[in-house]
Amino acid sequence: MTRCAKFAAAGMTALSIAVLAGAGIANADAYAGETYGDAAGKLSEAGKKAVVSSRAGDTLPRDKCVVTHSESAPWLKGDAFTPVTDTVLLDINCNATVATAKDPGNSAASPQGRQAIKEANAKKKQS
Repeated sequence: MTRCAKFAAAGMTALSIAVLAGAGIANADAYAGETYGDAAGKLSEAGKKAVVSSRAGDTLPRDKCVVTHSESAPWLKGDAFTPVTDTVLLDINCNATVATAKDPGNSAASPQGRQAIKEANAKKKQS
């Protein structure tokens, strides 16, 4: 193999490693896991608008729904094509915290379901 080909192969290998290493980096979602009411309140305090971009289920009232994903609005507005900076899109899950015979929700065996059952039992003991 020629010297030039060896350098090219080494460069391609380094580039591949850099691309694969960068693909594993995740961005933290500031509102995921919070209720819509809490997330919308925080956004309002920050001078931003909360907009529901998708909703799964209809068991819970909107303020009790859980945010599964959030992102800044990706669109432009006006004749000057100004980026929208005051709007955050929220995906929410409005299914029950634990599934029942009538309502969809988390499995009682899942970590979320076990946590919801634990919290419900603690509430009953306090009452």
